Amino acid sequence: MPNASASTSASRTTKKARPEMKRLLLVDDHPIMRHGLVQLISAEPDLQVCAEAGNAAEGMTAAAKQNPDLVIADLTLPDKHGLEFIKDLRALHPDLQIMVLSMHDESLYAERALRAGARGYLMKEAAAENLIRAVRRVLAGDIYLSDKMASVMLELLSGQRKTSASAGIDRLTDRELEVLQLIGSGRGTRQIADQLHVSVRTIDAHRAHIKDKLQLPDGNALVRYAVRWVENQQGSVK
Repeated sequence: MPNASASTSASRTTKKARPEMKRLLLVDDHPIMRHGLVQLISAEPDLQVCAEAGNAAEGMTAAAKQNPDLVIADLTLPDKHGLEFIKDLRALHPDLQIMVLSMHDESLYAERALRAGARGYLMKEAAAENLIRAVRRVLAGDIYLSDKMASVMLELLSGQRKTSASAGIDRLTDRELEVLQLIGSGRGTRQIADQLHVSVRTIDAHRAHIKDKLQLPDGNALVRYAVRWVENQQGSVK
């Protein structure tokens, strides 16, 4: 007859050996991208995707309902810029870990994402090799950046960061950068105001500040600059 105490002990050992499951929420407007991430994450015994969202509003709802351990979010969302989404998440869920997975250049956006409240930044082109490592780093309470970006951040903190060609862009606020991106994508002032749910006067003020910071003479120069900048951003991720 089996030993009851031995059976109970074995059962307890099995339960202890089972890894604690961490729940991840994916926020990205590309279903194919989300599908690939689900496949990658589901291969790990202690990670699971508890929910998916295609925009910021769905992401906020899912975060409240699903109580994830980590949110992996893109910066390009159809209803709100990812930086604003991160700030909103952090305000409502201050203990929630957030990581950015984006095609946008880390040299421009990683620092902004960390300031907004994210704990990691990974470019999509490196996701296959580094996503799981990045996820585990952030879940452990650490910050994840690429080696290159980590060096840049150390230079920034030590006051040794060198002036670059993007120094003018660096002076823009997160909102001004978002407006510049929308201008470069062909949006007019009214369209931008409607998308950001602000007044035309507010967008005009942002445009004026952007022109001053980038030392552009007029609105036409701003549009030309914005179009070239967006084209360069898109070209850098092809």
